[in-house]
Amino acid sequence: MRVITFNANGIRSAAQKGFFQWLAQQNADVVCIQETKAQTAQLADGIFWPEGYHCAYFDALKKGYSGVALYSRKAPDQVVSGFGWEDMDAEGRYLEARFDDLCVASVYVPSGSSGEERQAIKYGFMERFTEFLRPRLTDGRQHIVCGDWNIAHKAIDLKNWRGNQKNSGFLPEERAWMDERFAEGWVDAFRVVNQAPEQYTWWSNRGQARANNVGWRIDYQVVSPNLRAAISTVDIYTAERFSDHAPLIIDYAHPF
Repeated sequence: MRVITFNANGIRSAAQKGFFQWLAQQNADVVCIQETKAQTAQLADGIFWPEGYHCAYFDALKKGYSGVALYSRKAPDQVVSGFGWEDMDAEGRYLEARFDDLCVASVYVPSGSSGEERQAIKYGFMERFTEFLRPRLTDGRQHIVCGDWNIAHKAIDLKNWRGNQKNSGFLPEERAWMDERFAEGWVDAFRVVNQAPEQYTWWSNRGQARANNVGWRIDYQVVSPNLRAAISTVDIYTAERFSDHAPLIIDYAHPF
């Protein structure tokens, strides 16, 4: 089973940059997209409904903002749109597809980089997300929580870690929160296979960050412990540039 997660930073922009042509060659079973920045009504073109996939979108109420999507080869038994939290659901941050005992989700964790108010919102999200995730560790299902978590977990996960310890996305409280999720049993699927440094999924548009690989690893596939043994191969696709993020591709030894 191949699962791809990708922050498109505008799905229409990513389409213009060739994302869907690339995707058609990837043989993905499930594709999770964040930051669609579009209303479903604006995506009438067939390119946004790839052939052979069951497609679901969950939009933010605000136009041109946030939004998540999920494509799957297999028809889901159920699609869950949102957390059931009015404030975050208005921002279109969570979409989950269920297939038998497998659940795959596309999540877009808020950024706090615009200031203290949004950082406080991010902390509030993290607190609720903890309680949302916890029962999923023991519900008998297999979970893959894909998306932009907007946190670089460890120093290895960003280039300039020393200079970013007071910046949103690498604050001690955020990193400790990730520590706690993994201590509870959740698994950073990428790091099971690849422990190398300089493995990034996002680069600032400022300067030559991407050309010089001055990046952050903030896009994850976080899986329940009962999927750890199934993690097979991982890859961050950087040969083409569809967004300021790169697609994260993980193969699982799991039937789909």
